[in-house]
Amino acid sequence: MNIAVLDDFPDSARVWVFGSERELAGGEAGVLLEAVDAFLAGWAAHGVPLRAARSWCYDRFLVVAVDIESAPPSGCSIDALVTVLRGLEDGLGVRFLGNEAVWYRDSRGTIRRASRPAFRALAGNGEVVPETVVFDNSVTVLADLRGGRWEGPARERWHAALFD
Repeated sequence: MNIAVLDDFPDSARVWVFGSERELAGGEAGVLLEAVDAFLAGWAAHGVPLRAARSWCYDRFLVVAVDIESAPPSGCSIDALVTVLRGLEDGLGVRFLGNEAVWYRDSRGTIRRASRPAFRALAGNGEVVPETVVFDNSVTVLADLRGGRWEGPARERWHAALFD
């Protein structure tokens, strides 16, 4: 199976970032990536193969990309990706889907996950500050990921609203 390398994709590539609610233990990351690679190898939109790539970052984040210049994904093809991830959630006992979480680095640099209300509470008591590094998993194009829009200070992301 030959999955394209994310570095070879244009900045216009569509991306999705999925955070694992916990670090994957032992061979769990291998199980995840093997299943994702098998899916990507045959991923298509209306019968047209999609040029896709993935990356596993910080033992917590799955980045999936599609080169929309080759062929754009369809709603059904995106749903198929979500279905695969939902099955992996069940099989691995870990959550990847949903956008209600806030991902950040604590004062030691460890990646943490919190609900938005919990992150707001952490901001209220000073455990996280506007300079705290957060992850904006809502980025949708590879250029944003490459340009530093995914990971950076909360004050420069949508997360700043949680400090009000």
